[in-house]
Amino acid sequence: MVKIPESNHTIANLIDEHHASQPDEPRLHLGGSIAGHPCERWLWLSFRWAVRETFPGRIRRLFRRGHNEESWIVDDLRAIGIEIHQTGDSQKFINFGNHIGGSVDGIIERGVPGAKKSRHIAEFKTHARKSFDDVTKKGVKDSKPLHYTQMQLYMLGTKIDRALYVAVCKDDDRLYIERIKYDKDHAEKSLARAKRIATSERIPPPLSTDASWYQCKFCAAHSFCHTKQLTQHVNCRTCAHGTPEKDGTWSCARWARGEGNKIPGDFQITGCDSHVLHPDMVPWPIKDSNDPHEAVYEINGKDIRNGEGDAYVYSSREIIAGGEACGDELVAEVKKTFFGANIVEVRENTNGMD
Repeated sequence: MVKIPESNHTIANLIDEHHASQPDEPRLHLGGSIAGHPCERWLWLSFRWAVRETFPGRIRRLFRRGHNEESWIVDDLRAIGIEIHQTGDSQKFINFGNHIGGSVDGIIERGVPGAKKSRHIAEFKTHARKSFDDVTKKGVKDSKPLHYTQMQLYMLGTKIDRALYVAVCKDDDRLYIERIKYDKDHAEKSLARAKRIATSERIPPPLSTDASWYQCKFCAAHSFCHTKQLTQHVNCRTCAHGTPEKDGTWSCARWARGEGNKIPGDFQITGCDSHVLHPDMVPWPIKDSNDPHEAVYEINGKDIRNGEGDAYVYSSREIIAGGEACGDELVAEVKKTFFGANIVEVRENTNGMD
């Protein structure tokens, strides 16, 4: 029998395309789930939305499976007499201040075997076989330091000194359970580190300057750190005017927005036309500017003004789109000649202008 040829748009492809196309707005806070990440630069770039991870549809479906697994774990815990609440859509959010926060998978009041009367925070994780085998062999602290730090922070935030870690193997549904004790020193140092990174004005050093380093190779910031060193995103957090304040808000040195000069969270995502690229998010040297609302970057030996775009000033979106081409004399001449012309794309042997 001749097999029917598959279309380029099979049902499986369409499903994955659907999931890949779903909007994914960034978190306003630096999450406890990533606070233990070994690279301070990655945490800084991630918190400032300078580097954004994108996931194909299949991976997003895996995330959905992990989320759905939580309710099944809660059902199983309750079935054996463990009293757990604040789960699912009612999870407890902990605000540590200074932009640091996180949601606990559940709060256990009582019923954990071996510690029937002790309260625990609950943390649920799904693992592929290799990862599951590793955590089973080594324990959470050594195998999954991010998970360990996450639980330590949540114990600090809830003042509960025990955590119940429940891991599920996605390949064969095996379970691994571990009770974790509160480590005050680890928790407090981790929180102080996260707060320092979130409120830092300058970019931290990379974990490694070796582009082939195993922790760098598959990082979403690999291109930024080891190739382009240019953010691809325009928002209030990649703007030189934006500042993360210690009260958990963002202020704007250019415009007063919201209460005082605080920037509302929803506005931060898109920013405004006065955006100026943060000097640590571009690969070019910064020079003195006569205008406090602009930056001057030296691109291809030319002084390029970055600010509210016009015939002589390049907007941040133009600089991201044009890169080195912004220092080209022909590009500058076109901007001056055709009022309102903006760089939207640069191709080989072609200057894309609108």
